[in-house]
Amino acid sequence: MKNKPLQVFAIAALLLIPIINFAQAPNLGTAANFVLFSTNGAVTNSGISHLTGNVGTNNGSSTGFGNVNGVMHDGDLASGQCAADLLTAYNQLNSRVPAFFPASLLGNGQTLNAGVYKITGATTLNLNLILNGQGDPNAVFIFQLQGSFSTNANAKVKLINGAQACNVFWKVEGLVSMAAGTTMRGTVIANNAAINMNTNDTLEGRALSTAGAVTLDGILGYTPIGCGSPVLTGPTAPALASTECYGIFSANGAVSNSGITHVTGDVGTNTGLTTGYTAAMVTGTIHPIPDASTATCAADLLNVYNYLNTLPYDIELLYPAQFGNSLVLTPHTYLLNAATVFTDTLYLDAQGNTNAVFVIKINGALSTSTYSKVLLINGTQAKNVFWKVEGAVGINNYSVFCGTIVCNNGAMGALNTGVTLNGRALTTGGALTTTAVSTTMAAVCVPAGIELYGLENSSVSIFPNPFSSSVNIVLKEWQLTNYQFKMYTILGAEIVTRNITNQSTTIETADLTPGIYFYRIIRNNTVIASGKLISQ
Repeated sequence: MKNKPLQVFAIAALLLIPIINFAQAPNLGTAANFVLFSTNGAVTNSGISHLTGNVGTNNGSSTGFGNVNGVMHDGDLASGQCAADLLTAYNQLNSRVPAFFPASLLGNGQTLNAGVYKITGATTLNLNLILNGQGDPNAVFIFQLQGSFSTNANAKVKLINGAQACNVFWKVEGLVSMAAGTTMRGTVIANNAAINMNTNDTLEGRALSTAGAVTLDGILGYTPIGCGSPVLTGPTAPALASTECYGIFSANGAVSNSGITHVTGDVGTNTGLTTGYTAAMVTGTIHPIPDASTATCAADLLNVYNYLNTLPYDIELLYPAQFGNSLVLTPHTYLLNAATVFTDTLYLDAQGNTNAVFVIKINGALSTSTYSKVLLINGTQAKNVFWKVEGAVGINNYSVFCGTIVCNNGAMGALNTGVTLNGRALTTGGALTTTAVSTTMAAVCVPAGIELYGLENSSVSIFPNPFSSSVNIVLKEWQLTNYQFKMYTILGAEIVTRNITNQSTTIETADLTPGIYFYRIIRNNTVIASGKLISQ
């Protein structure tokens, strides 16, 4: 009997705990990889749709699609497995026990917390439906709609307080029809019915049918991330070695420029001449004729090319002539198996992973439209983007291009007026021509044996820079001690050594050829300043 008060207390305590409905997500299996799928029905697109995720049908055909950031599967092993996994997921959703029974009109600013919701009959979404995760990223929302499901124009599902699209599920016993401008979030499974999506619809989730056509017209659709989905890292980046130092390079062909071109990194060729570049416009070294540095770069570039060339691809983009057009790519190795025409805009989406790598392999020439743009979003870095091109490369006027271009045995005959290349232009064989462009990103490398400390602003002033006939050295903190000034070529050869005995010293340099040089200021055998000098 003495345990009875404890039992009463425990029961009372349980009654005071708020009732929380925990919905359990279904197991999508391989269906999680598909953004659009029908077990039995055609999957058809019209207009320009941008899709991330696999697309396919197990009984029918997928038609009208341009480049898809995913794999097309029609009637193959993958579609067969997806059909089986989709049926399993549907049965799990159908068997969940509902706790809430809202009216058939959803939205109009309505806010719902996690749980299982059941609506008998046809359901309509109007204006905004807000799903509140209440701070729990694992909060699951399941909607069991026992009839058709339609959305009005510009209706939106909004997620707040940690709610994630990967945890939202819509099981629909009938036709799914989304009006233009709808923003839908979650995995939509239509049972024995079609799914229709219209112009400017956005789907963060999946549209899957157990038996029915899937039809879309100019939508943005992408599989959601989170909920255990793999973090995309892309392939391992190639080891650039000395090619990292070059902004513009040909292993075998003339390199020339016309107009005002700014280059970050070295410029050169290992066979032929480098002409038209101005030292004052190049933050790096101009190699007018082949030398030891260009020979090393040529060898290293071949290694980079071989690595990229043999790298297996994950996704083949099936329409190289339609590349760009606001296509969104995620970290993968891509193949375009023909000459490629890049029009308008390409988005590279790292999905928040700043180390993610993109490799785009083109088995043919690459050309772009005027004002084409490669835009980096969600953490993508240009240093992690690589293009391998089997043929000539032409980047048209005023384009913005990102990444390291490795062209194999093809001329880079046109990096045209106003082009910004946030990367490198490298070819294993062929002429390379720039016309009033700007390149960035290449490392500014220092010849072996020379270490730069960057102390010149704090302890030394050297001017003018660029210089022509002389260089003035002013030591800001003059001491009666042993100072030396040393100057080196880009290959590290010491060409000037001068003891400094005054606070201000002038060194005659009229006999030096134009180019890049490096210097050190040494006091009592310690380097106190170093840097780069440009001779005009």
